[in-house]
Order: sequence, then C-alpha cells, then structure tokens
Amino acid sequence: MKKLLNTLYITTPDRYLSLDGENVVISADRQEIARVPLHNLERIMAFGSAGASPALMGKCVSESRELVFMSRSGRFLARAEGEVSGNVLLRRTQYRTADAPEQSLAVARNMIAAKLYNSRWTLERTIRDHPMRIDTALFSEKSGYLQKAIAAAAEAPDADALRGIEGEAASVYFSVFDDMILQQKEEFRFNGRNRRPPLDRVNALLSFAYTLCTGMCASALEAVGLDPYVGFFHTDRPGRRSLALDLVEEFRAQLCDRFVLTVINKRIVSPEQFDLRENGAVLLNDDGRRAFLAAWQKRKDDEIVHPYLEEKVQWGMLPYVQALLLARYLRGDLDAYPSFLWK
Repeated sequence: MKKLLNTLYITTPDRYLSLDGENVVISADRQEIARVPLHNLERIMAFGSAGASPALMGKCVSESRELVFMSRSGRFLARAEGEVSGNVLLRRTQYRTADAPEQSLAVARNMIAAKLYNSRWTLERTIRDHPMRIDTALFSEKSGYLQKAIAAAAEAPDADALRGIEGEAASVYFSVFDDMILQQKEEFRFNGRNRRPPLDRVNALLSFAYTLCTGMCASALEAVGLDPYVGFFHTDRPGRRSLALDLVEEFRAQLCDRFVLTVINKRIVSPEQFDLRENGAVLLNDDGRRAFLAAWQKRKDDEIVHPYLEEKVQWGMLPYVQALLLARYLRGDLDAYPSFLWK
C-alpha cells in the first residue's frame, strides 16, 4: 500500500476495501490491515483487489473521487467515479493539445529526450559495471553521440525532425546492444532490431517486454482519465494506442532493455524456451513466458527514488506516476511535463 500524489495504491492482491465513517479500510481475510482518511484522497487504485463495498463505491462517486480497479498484471479493468470528475475536460484538453503542433511537440520533445537520456545511461552503466568485458572506447563514443542527440531532441523544430533524431539515436544505441549480452552469446545473438514478427530470441524478448510495458502504460493513462489512443509523438492510427506508445518511450531502456539483458545474462531464460515458426518468427513458448513473467513481476516490485517526486516508488508504479504527472501538466498544474529520467 502506498499513498502518492493524493492517490492510494493498493498493490498487494486480494485486499478488500470498505468504508468506516470517513476512512477507507483495507482488509485481508476479514482482518483489518490499515485505514486511510478518505478526505485526503483524490483516487484509489487497487491491483488484484478482492472487491470494494457498495458503501465505499457510493461515497467515492458522490464525492467525485475515482476508484480504479486493475488486474494483478496491471491491466485496466474498471473505474467508478463521480459525476463531475474532470475527465471529460482533461480529455478535451488532451485532444486540443494533440491537434496543436507546437503544444504536442513540447510534450514529445520531453518524452524523446528522456528516452535518449535513459538509453545513454544504460550504456554508461555497462561501462561502469563491465569495463573488462566490453570495448569501453566504443561505448563512450556511442554515449557521446546520444548526449548530443538529447540536446538536439530538446530543440527539435518540428515532429519530423524529432522522429529523425530519435531514429538515428536508436540505431546508434542498438549497434552495441549485442555487446551487452555477456552470457549465452551463441544462442542469443542480436544483429539489429526487427519485429512483427521478431526473427531471433533477443528480439522476441524485447518485443514481449515492450508489449507488457505498453499495456501498463495504457492502463495507467486510462486510470487517470487520459485517452491512450491519442498521442503527441506517435500519430493517430485506428487501433493504435499512440499515447501509450509515447509513454513507453521513457521506459524502454531502463525497464525493458535492461530487463531483457538481465534474463539472458542471468540465464533466467534458456534457448529451449523459444519456438521457431514456419514464417521465421521466434516466440517464447509457455515455459519461457512463465519464466519471463515471474522475473518481470519481481522486477516491478523493486523500488527506485523517483527523480522528480524524490520519493521511493515501485518500478511497476512508474507508468502510473508519469501518467498522473502528464494529466497534471495538461490541466495546467505544472509548467512542463516532467519526463522520467533514470540514472
């Protein structure tokens, strides 16, 4: 359980929520675990909850406080909210911002600059942790390129220029990704990013991690009242969750890429846990998915000090924190969107 930005997160599954006077009561097996004054909260977000009492739901609705239910894996399930919640106004602001090139570019710049910053520090961490096993001069050269790309992204004159900067920087970053694979080298070779379908084991793992992270981001955006399909960097396309893909950019390097390297280098996944399809696609089999997801769930429980909030936050909560910060920026509560910068 964690209270953050006037939101109460119930992260332990099978907790039941009820109302006692003006307090939210959290119970397990009919035993009270904690209680929090409801008047301090704007939102309650429960993961894998055993349910909530009608009295609590009614109180939240009558006082315009959101009660959000998520699955254990972070998929958005439902939201109970009051008649005047601000979500309609928030989404209208989101749509106007997305339709205004200068305003949407301001958000997109911050998101992509954060992606490049986090990518660069992934390389810097590798230099620090494994100087005897990599070409440090090569890594330093790529890191230097990304540092310049960060500055260029922050000043990009338009969306097309920003996409060009992001594409070139991603190519530079992935050019040394294979060098960061230190174990099982023969079975986990990386010769460049490919997708739809992934054609090797490393790309299969990357695609699976990105899919999980996109789901987390879409759920987070939905939970705070934003439309995950209308983005600022990724353009509108039927069925594409563009804003979720925007938000994923901030987490690709440190949450997804480093995790994939961990499961390979620590032998959490093995070559036998992949299936080769007739069309050349390489996908995780059932055993592989189970191993990957078990490690993914443990990773989400790890804590990090959020660079903007300066509070400890679980890795799995980061998309929800960033979605909330984005909503606050769009409402005018923040002068700029504070993207997630990891180091």
